[in-house]
Amino acid sequence: MGENISTRVAYGRALAEFGADENIYVFDADLKKCTMTLYFSEKYPERFYNIGIAEANMVDVAAGFATCGATALVHTFAIFAAGRVYDQVRNNVCYPGLNVKVVGSHAGLTVGEDGATHQALEDISLMRTIPGMTVIVPCDANETRLATKAMLDFQGPCYFRTGRPAVECVTDTIENYSFEIGKGVQLKDGKDVTIIACGLMVQEALKAQKLLEAEGISARVIDMHTIKPIDRDIILKAAEETGAIVTAEEHNVIGGLGAAVAEVLVQNKSIPTEFVGVQDTFGHSASPAELLKHYGLTPENIAEKAKKAISRK
Repeated sequence: MGENISTRVAYGRALAEFGADENIYVFDADLKKCTMTLYFSEKYPERFYNIGIAEANMVDVAAGFATCGATALVHTFAIFAAGRVYDQVRNNVCYPGLNVKVVGSHAGLTVGEDGATHQALEDISLMRTIPGMTVIVPCDANETRLATKAMLDFQGPCYFRTGRPAVECVTDTIENYSFEIGKGVQLKDGKDVTIIACGLMVQEALKAQKLLEAEGISARVIDMHTIKPIDRDIILKAAEETGAIVTAEEHNVIGGLGAAVAEVLVQNKSIPTEFVGVQDTFGHSASPAELLKHYGLTPENIAEKAKKAISRK
């Protein structure tokens, strides 16, 4: 069984593991103990740069390195990675199509007590609307490790979202599991409804599947680790075979995973679709568990949304 650790810790370890390539350069905004780039900095100090609390400058420096052939990775909290430096990411990374990876740590509600100002609930939306940007949201340590390797091998801009709390490892027990950018993974099969989730909501979706199973409802669970490019094939197959879909994300329901899935469905096969996520509001300061419950990011709510979607067939 894989370790039940946070995706940010898993990312930091994977970056150090796969960071031997001398073209890989890592930049951090004075947060290496939080973003977990400290593992890389200890192993490859000659290719690690602490730019300080100057996030916009950090992105521009990384872009400069990328023009010289580097794989440049920038790190800060997701609220800054998607918000504070949006202009630099859009115009200096994505517009010229540079090989810069933007890694946003401490995303979503589960920053917890840091409160609304630090709870990035719009980052997926902001990043996926930029032309040329790839958006990855891994769900556990095993997937994060494989996603990190795939991101390093991938040429072009990428946004990689990691979280603060420890999460259960669920993908390491899936038979024939493999990670490929742009390809979702079916974790459970089902015929009545499909739950499509990303990040730590994958674990909640699997719990919801069990709740539904106890009621005689067969739910398919898909781990949509790549939000852009979205896996249209797995979505349309699920729509055809189950006839109802629920999306679950630790993000605003506007513009994130749910919106990406709905865009595919409305253009191809209109079926009942329900959305679990933050309902267009800011967060609050509380423990991660309290916040997930308060905003309905729970297995129980996913199960209820699944039953509602089924009733609309």
